[in-house]
Amino acid sequence: MTMKEPRVVAEIGCNHMGSMDTAKELILMAKTFCKADVIKLQKRDVKTWAKKDPELYSSPHPNPANAYGETYREHREALEFTKEQHRELKEYCEEVGIEYSTSVWDLKSAQEIADLHPNLIKIPSACNNHWEMLEWLCQNFDGEIHISTGMTTADEVGDLIDFFVKQKRNKDVVLYSCTSGYPVPFEDICLLEITNFVKKYGKIVKEIGFSGHHLGIAIDVAAYTLGATTIERHYTLDRTSKGTDHAASLEPDGLRRVKRDLMATYKALRFKGDGLLEIEKAQREKLKWNK
Repeated sequence: MTMKEPRVVAEIGCNHMGSMDTAKELILMAKTFCKADVIKLQKRDVKTWAKKDPELYSSPHPNPANAYGETYREHREALEFTKEQHRELKEYCEEVGIEYSTSVWDLKSAQEIADLHPNLIKIPSACNNHWEMLEWLCQNFDGEIHISTGMTTADEVGDLIDFFVKQKRNKDVVLYSCTSGYPVPFEDICLLEITNFVKKYGKIVKEIGFSGHHLGIAIDVAAYTLGATTIERHYTLDRTSKGTDHAASLEPDGLRRVKRDLMATYKALRFKGDGLLEIEKAQREKLKWNK
């Protein structure tokens, strides 16, 4: 048995702080220094969300120290890139040689990002019950559909998989084990849910993933060995930056170490076999007890 090579997703989200230059710096660093495989941004249509929750969007940010505007709507608008900016960032990803992806938070955003023809689109935990958006993607987007399961009961995960089976898109699904929290304490990561996903859905979906919001890098190798072959981590240039996600993100050297350790584990996960390894033959000559 050979484990599938790990795929590391560097989730920028909104850690670019509304700056295209910062976004490009994050992309370039993820590729050249961290050796990540995919970067992930996010897209939401502020008008759609403001209409859905007008009270929240007309109020100040619940944590003023992280606010980029006087109201939550102004804050969200300051952090959103347009479709054309996403197109530019996708082209930049292609230029430097890393996969582009985006989380979509509403139907309009899904339609705009799908029109850029990425190889994968992510559904965040908050929107994995947005059936209209999921159905549209199933019918109009032919790439991988990655989907997180934070804030989602076991029965709801089952309903989600049944939906993709009925849509005949289950083999394009990467299903992520996830706990929604920023950051998540170790006891709430619940890594063994990965083994549940592998057992229940491993042969139904394309792949099992893990989206981690924890501190440090001790957990990611464990997630991989339990069966999550796509590992997603929040990523920033500076964990002290202004914004809600930076503190639960990895800086470049942390992400580099995650990729390094996952690749080392991938190489190590082999059976030894019945014979001697080449590395052992010389040692046998020198050290083995000679009858």
